[in-house]
Amino acid sequence: MNREFKLGNQVIMKKQHACGTNLWTIIRDGVDIKIKCNNCGREIMMDRLEFMRKLKKVIDFEKKEK
Repeated sequence: MNREFKLGNQVIMKKQHACGTNLWTIIRDGVDIKIKCNNCGREIMMDRLEFMRKLKKVIDFEKKEK
């Protein structure tokens, strides 16, 4: 599974947030990763190793030109 991500990517985490969704957007990338819940707007910061452990899938919305 490709787990490379960048700023602005949407990611699916293994466990749901308290609001009922597991879809998040990466808003800070570095030693620590900051993600924002797409449903309620809550922001959470965690270290990169913890983020990689909890990450399920990266959704890449780049448009492909024909």
